[in-house]
Amino acid sequence: MQVNIHEAKTNFSKLVERAAAGEKIVIAKAGAPVAELGPHKRDEKALRKPGAWKGKVKIKAGFYKPDKEIEKLFYGDDD
Repeated sequence: MQVNIHEAKTNFSKLVERAAAGEKIVIAKAGAPVAELGPHKRDEKALRKPGAWKGKVKIKAGFYKPDKEIEKLFYGDDD
């Protein structure tokens, strides 16, 4: 399907629904195609997989120990 820019702006929501359903929409300016609107292809590799980093990250001893210099910045020097 080809629509001009004005029609695309006017009916954008409807065109997005049609594109999401799999239809390719060509947007034209003065009759010449300038853009396409189509369904988004989901990248399955990009999906997060719970536990993917299990066993790959080690937290060193003392990591959670408060940093005295940062505490001074927040609470002042009460020594």
